[in-house]
Amino acid sequence: MKKHFLFIIKQAIRMILLLVCVSIAAFFLVSISPVDPLQANVGQAALGSMSQEQIAKLEAYWGVGQPPAERFLAWALDFFRGDMGISLLYRRPVSEVIAVKLANSIWILALAWLLSGVIGFYLGALAGMKRGTWVDKVIKGYSLLIASTPAFWLALVLLMVFAVWLKLLPVGLSVPIGMEAVHVTLADRVRHAILPALTLSITGISNIALHTREKMIDIMESDYVLFARARGESGWSIFRNHGFRNVILPAMTLQFASISEIFGGSVLVEEIFSYPGLGQAAVTAGIGSDVPLLLGITVISAAIVFGGNLIANLLYGIVDPRIRKGGAGL
Repeated sequence: MKKHFLFIIKQAIRMILLLVCVSIAAFFLVSISPVDPLQANVGQAALGSMSQEQIAKLEAYWGVGQPPAERFLAWALDFFRGDMGISLLYRRPVSEVIAVKLANSIWILALAWLLSGVIGFYLGALAGMKRGTWVDKVIKGYSLLIASTPAFWLALVLLMVFAVWLKLLPVGLSVPIGMEAVHVTLADRVRHAILPALTLSITGISNIALHTREKMIDIMESDYVLFARARGESGWSIFRNHGFRNVILPAMTLQFASISEIFGGSVLVEEIFSYPGLGQAAVTAGIGSDVPLLLGITVISAAIVFGGNLIANLLYGIVDPRIRKGGAGL
């Protein structure tokens, strides 16, 4: 028990170090960005009509001219105290902005993550068990095609087909246009989340399906499966008794690792569908040089991704008792 606790502590320390490195890298990239925050948010014409005092106040507000190291240290100290700062664009606490945007994104992220994992796993297992048949060729061809398809292109296609041509689903946003928040129902939010979630889930299926297929092929060619066939076991019986437990572990590893891919894909997908989620907020903060908001989103996103990997490590012992016994040596 003590060694398991030490393992969790070690992973937590690694997570903290990772978050520090990610925040430093994000701040450095924003600092060297050629985007002028005043021109991006005020406009060149408006700046030309302002006095020097007004421009100086704007520069102080956006932190223009302050040393980058000084600004980063000030932000880091406030962050460790639990204060993420004030968003320069939204003029609200960063924690409030992230809470609202994350609440919108969690619908599509969770749904896409679950659908891509479950569908990808069963398609990959089926292709591995039916190796060489038309079923395997169709699943493999689909996975290779989707793996080379950009998420934003697929989003545009789905948007054109289901929203513009068929008019079955809304074009974008997370709620109906012009409707008050108190009148928005759960069905409204689900309808607006279908297309973004469908885009992310379709693009996430291919990697899990291809990886599971290769693992399943190795299992089907193993000695214990050949022995099971000799005893007269059927395909489903082989998968249930011998294949599932051996193929679920690597699939689960890849599934939790895919959280980073879904987060990355959500940035472009939310832009296509004008979905006011965390990804769109990150783009807005980057273009507008809203450093506090961008750093807050970066740290929260990295924490979620690394947390998924940590959960995968902890779940290994539940899926495979052999790893649980060997975990003491970690």
